[in-house]
Amino acid sequence: MVEASAESGAPDLSPNPEFPLATLVERRQSCEDLMVIKLEISKKFDFKPGQYCTLGLGNIERAYSIASAPYEKYLEIFVELVPDGELTPKMFALKIGDSMSIRPRAKGLFVRDNKAHHHFMISTVTGVAPSISMVRQYLHDLKNGVNQEEHVFYVMYGASYVDEFTYDLELNELAERHPSIVKFVPTISRPSESQNSEWKGVTGRVNNIVEEYLSRFNLPKDDTKVYACGHPGMIEDVKAKLPSKGWNFAEERFWAP
Repeated sequence: MVEASAESGAPDLSPNPEFPLATLVERRQSCEDLMVIKLEISKKFDFKPGQYCTLGLGNIERAYSIASAPYEKYLEIFVELVPDGELTPKMFALKIGDSMSIRPRAKGLFVRDNKAHHHFMISTVTGVAPSISMVRQYLHDLKNGVNQEEHVFYVMYGASYVDEFTYDLELNELAERHPSIVKFVPTISRPSESQNSEWKGVTGRVNNIVEEYLSRFNLPKDDTKVYACGHPGMIEDVKAKLPSKGWNFAEERFWAP
């Protein structure tokens, strides 16, 4: 998510005492500038799949989409390092047991549209978090007999390099176990780079292949919701292409103050 550049000065980085604590209990780093963290929240924290939370140290706060589903014990966040940012370098320096503050309410309207049964999700890198949350919760509810209607999730996941995918193993496994529910299409935008030399899958920027895959999946416009989350340029490109052609479209982006 987009973060402002650092300014001079050394602000107080202790958690804001007015808000609940979010304590780091687990961390997984997929590459130098991407990590998945799990946080234990000191008070009950309710959210809908697809919403975001606001984390902070001192008076520095940023919004992050939630990757975990509401039924899970810990809050899971996918974080990209912004080297000159105010908050993420400090988040990357946190140790297990360290705490941040979290505003007590989740926000956002980027949630599953239950009027549609086909959910076409376009994301780049950390923008996949809302899709993960929605898919996990749906499958959990289905297993426990909560869902009465069938929904299908088409997850388009774009990255420059293979090590940026982070959630590809989970999504591949879910697509194999639930082929009628989860369709997963990861794509690499820089296939000629040495880091991607072993990549045998789909190539191209995710926004450039969106219409091809909408056609391949033969999705009905009157029963499909298109969701875009991630790089602003990707969102703008998809937004310019699809709504004017009758696709029901939703976007999620964050701008730092």
